Amino acid sequence: MKTTRKLLWAGGVLAGVLLVVLGGVWIAIGASARGEVHDTITQEQITGSPDMSPTAILEGIESAGLTGKIAVPTCDVAEEPVTNGTEARCFAEYMRVHALESTGGRTYSEMGRFLDADGKEVFTEDEAAKGPNGRPVSNPSRDLWVSQRALATGLELAYVGEQVSLFSVATGILFVIIGIGFLVMVIAGGILGNPFSKGEDAAPAPPAE
Repeated sequence: MKTTRKLLWAGGVLAGVLLVVLGGVWIAIGASARGEVHDTITQEQITGSPDMSPTAILEGIESAGLTGKIAVPTCDVAEEPVTNGTEARCFAEYMRVHALESTGGRTYSEMGRFLDADGKEVFTEDEAAKGPNGRPVSNPSRDLWVSQRALATGLELAYVGEQVSLFSVATGILFVIIGIGFLVMVIAGGILGNPFSKGEDAAPAPPAE
């Protein structure tokens, strides 16, 4: 009986220690990942353009005839350096607005792949004008959209990476709290129950005559 209690007590202590250690590792990894995201974004030296605010962007949207047709971002990075994932996602949202202004509100799938001899968009190589190299002339608006989405995707991934790192830190803190609580209960229970007592468990007292 006493040996079983010792094993249970030792197992409880070990489980609590493992939870604390695992939580510490998760916190360290999450903090490191978050710092890496911030450093990577900062070194690109991105700064929001003056119209990257919910009010300033409206003028460009109106000029492009897109009022009420596209979503207006609610964040603001106008003339501010982009240094974290949240700001990177905000910058990406405004990039999309700028691209839509340039394409007349059309996305990649709505634009022709090439231009014909009159500069009109076409979807097949047979209809397209040929450049000096003999290849079909690509649609610059479509190319712009591709470039915009490639850059925006990178910025959006920075936001995702930051959120994952924060989740890791939060989970690590939770594990540490659970581990400490587990250790407190096990150790307190061990002290009260005295699992390492040298004597045998006391037998119940015989009933009085």
